[in-house]
Amino acid sequence: MSGDRIPVYPEPGPNEMRDPMVRAELKRASVWFGLAIAVALVVLLIQPLLIIFGGLVVASMLDGGARLLGKVLPLPRQVRIMIVVLLVIAFVAGTFYHAGMEIAQQAEQLRETLMVQAQHVAQWATDMGLLQERSGIFSLAQQVVGSIGKVTSVVGSVIGAFAALLMIMILGLFVALEPRIYDRGLQWMVPLPARDDFAVTVNRMAVTMRRLLAGRLAGMAFEGVITWLLLSIAGVPMALLLGIITGTLAFIPNIGAFISGVLMVAAGFSVGNAEGFWAIIIYFGVQNFDGYVVIPMVARRTVDLPPALTLASQILASTLFGVLGLALADPMLAMVKVLLERESELAARDGNKEADEAADAEPSPG
Repeated sequence: MSGDRIPVYPEPGPNEMRDPMVRAELKRASVWFGLAIAVALVVLLIQPLLIIFGGLVVASMLDGGARLLGKVLPLPRQVRIMIVVLLVIAFVAGTFYHAGMEIAQQAEQLRETLMVQAQHVAQWATDMGLLQERSGIFSLAQQVVGSIGKVTSVVGSVIGAFAALLMIMILGLFVALEPRIYDRGLQWMVPLPARDDFAVTVNRMAVTMRRLLAGRLAGMAFEGVITWLLLSIAGVPMALLLGIITGTLAFIPNIGAFISGVLMVAAGFSVGNAEGFWAIIIYFGVQNFDGYVVIPMVARRTVDLPPALTLASQILASTLFGVLGLALADPMLAMVKVLLERESELAARDGNKEADEAADAEPSPG
């Protein structure tokens, strides 16, 4: 018995790390396991990630303003960033200082006007047999608002919204002041052979973000000022407040324009039919001019996103991530577009490289 040979299996086991096949399988499994962990972390940490992305959006705005200011003032970057911040604060503070009381009065008037107009719509729907009772319109509105998704899941309350906005502003300011530090940190986490391509991709994303936001800000200024002036001429009440709301909501195409249009028409009809029809004409006139003249001119120099794809991304982002996701839907879509275009470019480059290597490896006919 002692002389019997004990069988030893020569195949490597799963704990034999020196075997190339085992290392390859473990590497492949770690990739899939890491992707699963990354997806789980994104789901759990979506709110902080959105705040961080919002900070990058603010940083792009400040960076674009600093670059524009640098064309006329050859000052250090940090100084130009602080000048841009002070100009923005001065503009907002000056606007509310000169028109703060008027804006507050118009906001209260707009709230009362919307309540009255909602009652008129409920009465008309009841007379037409569309609703069984007067309160149906309010229950219907609550159902519509509730079906949008997690409308307040990101902030939770007014205090949470203010805190999130403050964090976004601070993050954006820090990133804008020292962008090289964060760029170097991102490149440090990428393997050396892929850093050149990664740097090109990040640079293209930054340029795309600046162009997109420049176009958005130009559209916001145009829609807000023109709407305010035309509504004032037409005699529509709360013209200043409606102009500010229209300009602010212009940051969110499609959905923002619809909301501002509803408010504008409701305010117009609260005074009379003539003002209401003028509000409709002004709304469609401004939106058509902005859609067919301003946006195409800006899109040629910025980022041209398909309208249907933009609207779909806004609906999806608002349903999944709430109000903050809705506001950041367009920048996220632009970043995904740049990433896909870059991946397609790299795939084509690698394909051409492999084809050239295969052609060089073929023996010559002679």
